[in-house]
Amino acid sequence: MQNQGKTYISVLEDTIAAISTPLGEGGIGVVRISGKDSVKIAEKIFKGEKPVNQLPSHRVNYGEIVDSETGEVIDEVLLTLFLAPKSYTAEDLVEISCHGGQLVLTRVLEQAVRCGARLAEPGEFTLRAFINGRIDLSQAEAVAEVIRAKTDLGLKLALKHLKGDLSETVNSYRDKLIDILARLEVEIDFSEEDVEPLDKDKVAKEIESIEKDLEGLLATYNEGKILREGLNVVIVGKPNVGKSSLLNALLQEDRAIVTPIPGTTRDVISEFANFKGIPVRLVDTAGYRISKDTIELEGIKRTKIEMSEADLLLLVVDTSSEIDQEDLDLKTQVGRTRYLLVLNKIDIGTPDLIRKNERRLEEPATMAKVSALKGDGLDKLKGMIVSSSRQLRKDRTEGVILSSFRHKDALSRAKRSLGLAKKSLKKKMSPEFVALDVKAGLDAIGEVVGKTVTDDILNKIFSEFCIGK
Repeated sequence: MQNQGKTYISVLEDTIAAISTPLGEGGIGVVRISGKDSVKIAEKIFKGEKPVNQLPSHRVNYGEIVDSETGEVIDEVLLTLFLAPKSYTAEDLVEISCHGGQLVLTRVLEQAVRCGARLAEPGEFTLRAFINGRIDLSQAEAVAEVIRAKTDLGLKLALKHLKGDLSETVNSYRDKLIDILARLEVEIDFSEEDVEPLDKDKVAKEIESIEKDLEGLLATYNEGKILREGLNVVIVGKPNVGKSSLLNALLQEDRAIVTPIPGTTRDVISEFANFKGIPVRLVDTAGYRISKDTIELEGIKRTKIEMSEADLLLLVVDTSSEIDQEDLDLKTQVGRTRYLLVLNKIDIGTPDLIRKNERRLEEPATMAKVSALKGDGLDKLKGMIVSSSRQLRKDRTEGVILSSFRHKDALSRAKRSLGLAKKSLKKKMSPEFVALDVKAGLDAIGEVVGKTVTDDILNKIFSEFCIGK
């Protein structure tokens, strides 16, 4: 978010407006206005039984939006007033529910801007909720997680973050560190006074306890990342082994072009699917082989990039023909990454040939036999994809789980700082050095909930929101 050189507090002096529903046609569209002048602006453009400043908060009111200059009726609407601090932004906020046409919504928004509002920037409504203290920074980020959730499990995790489970845990660490830092400061400031000396062994144990708690929380990140972003599954193999057919079969739709001509897929194709509550990003790639075709070589280059970023590879082989050295070489190459072998075309392969190929591949524990054309074995393959992720527990969203790399980075830095503080205590070093590391850990933990945060971090977080949220 660009704040044009203003501080975030000064930006709150503005009244903002935006369309808060997606672009396109729909039954209802919402224009949202927030800030100190939102009621005055609404008064100029809304005509109902009573003026807006006489309407009760949190009640829906019928009326019309009119042109503030000509009085022309723009739309028949429902207006809801939310008076501060009991609103999403903790400011006076007005929501206007219009008919869901883009022209109507745009004209209503234009009237709000003409009467004193400015267009909101991405995420600015949620930013105001954070600045005004209604939510902390991790809860603000959870708003975007709720919007982008791809499965029920991902939504459940996002809602837990929005309700504050992560905030509560992080704040408990902060409280403990503040207490430790206070005792260290007393030791520093009153070392020559008649005060009880600091029990350094006790402080070291307290720091170690927080350090272990952080380690346990950090260990949940891989699981949380999958629930939030999806398991990145890349389908690889020689040309014409049925990779695109497998993608279509797993998605249950014709997403990729399928022909008997080798090399049909020249670019990367990806789509999300829901396997047992886990979001899975399935990626179809160009056939992997030696080629002189410039376009095909570019496709193979992109395949290598996708392979390097995969959480799991599906190595597809055509079991209707005999496994060759090219299949084995590719198997050796992907062996450095977690992978599953997928023996495709079992519907046309003879039993003897399939058994021979199985023996040559020598991977019974990570092998799935399927027919992408007829759907045989696909349910078992989906189960193997989900269970292949060692990070996923049976109780999945139970307990506090990290899902944001920003949070992971901040808590990792906090853990390192506390480790240094613990070493300093054991070496009987001056409390000034210990306090510096404890303070660094406290600041890093504070980044998660926004207690210590820079404008650059806020810009990065809220610029990724949609406008109107």
